[in-house]
Amino acid sequence: MSERRWTILVVDDEASQRELLGGFAARLGYRVCEAASGEEALAAIGDETPDLVLLDVRLPGISGIETLNRIRESSPDLPVLLITAFADLRQAVAAMKGGAVDYLAKPVDLDELRAAIADALGTAAIAPQGSEPPTPPLPADFISQSPAMRRLLTTLTVVAPSKAPVLITGESGTGKDVVARLIHAWSPQHAGPMIAANCASLPESLIESELFGHTKGAFTGASETRQGFFRAAHGGTLFLDEIAELPLHLQPKLLRALESGQITPVGSDRPIKVDTRLIAATNRNLEQEVAEGRFRDDLYYRINVVELAVAPLRERREDILPLARRFAVEFAGGPVRLSPQAMNCLLAYPWPGNVRELRNAIQRACLLCRGDVILPEHLPPKLAALASASHEEDASRGRLSQVERATIVATVEECGGNRTQAAKKLGISRRALIYKLQAIENESPPPQSPAVPGSEGERA
Repeated sequence: MSERRWTILVVDDEASQRELLGGFAARLGYRVCEAASGEEALAAIGDETPDLVLLDVRLPGISGIETLNRIRESSPDLPVLLITAFADLRQAVAAMKGGAVDYLAKPVDLDELRAAIADALGTAAIAPQGSEPPTPPLPADFISQSPAMRRLLTTLTVVAPSKAPVLITGESGTGKDVVARLIHAWSPQHAGPMIAANCASLPESLIESELFGHTKGAFTGASETRQGFFRAAHGGTLFLDEIAELPLHLQPKLLRALESGQITPVGSDRPIKVDTRLIAATNRNLEQEVAEGRFRDDLYYRINVVELAVAPLRERREDILPLARRFAVEFAGGPVRLSPQAMNCLLAYPWPGNVRELRNAIQRACLLCRGDVILPEHLPPKLAALASASHEEDASRGRLSQVERATIVATVEECGGNRTQAAKKLGISRRALIYKLQAIENESPPPQSPAVPGSEGERA
């Protein structure tokens, strides 16, 4: 007897949202059907009752709340999860009183959605572990050793195959553009162009023309027709960095382009159809920008179907040394090693400039390094000063210095967790290495100390 597949009905007037939520549910092992309106949803439920309904609040025709009320009349035991971009407390209360089992706000957190589906259907309906597809091959220059980046990649495997708009948030220098390129590479539009534009660097007087194009003679200096970024990205992806810098008066035009799939060049009254996926990025808090009137709320909800937060480098310290080694090979043009003291400096520094600052520091070190080993003195002075300071502090506490700790951690990492090889490389006995690893584990770790690789068990 074949195992039952639970059915989820996704109700949303936006095709990209249905594609995203439905694709996520399908990857979890559920059977998915879709409806673009409340009327279609009620008809689908009448034909074949699903096991769960994911229902958007704002729908053309009858609203999600009214659809919920009618579902309760015909199928009182059918669980319904309401989803809306406008997280309003009164709506939430009305939804729960109307019989919704839960209420999720856009952008939907996929882990939260997974848990909500499991809660609504019960443990018997939880898809088996391992039903999600593996992460596609990563580019050689994409570093993802840290748990934060691994979690981000898990979400990317769900988001990339859809055409849903994506908002990438994070501090300056975290690599939001790298994440955008990866989304494009994993998307069905990967064969098409990816056009990147920084809204902060575009002159305000020309930004409309740059985005949507212009006709010849549309304004002084328009000596020829220009297609603009949207048309240049047709069949592919448009990446708008620093989206918070987009002038307020142009935001309605961007919203119309996203809603209709059409753009109107400056100087023309004829709309042009475009098939372009939008990825936006910002280092600002857009919710605060909306609250203070500098960013339209309707545009915010339109571009924020999925939000991907890129963690700062200080919260993904496992990525620091791999990134540093990759940058060193890039700038030196050959193999370059980091001395234990240099590694200690890199690990101890808080990196307010994130990956961009690390890249610049390694570029400087490669320029000053005359051999194949990067030493603390090759790094920027504020990093180099950390070597002696941390050594004196740890020595006064009578414990392993950060230099020694960094050396041990890096060597075990380079040997793939093989303690025998690591001990030989360090010039100490295997027993001595195990003793030092135990000492590192038993000590109260420094605030920014990385995890000790290979400490959970011998791998060779």
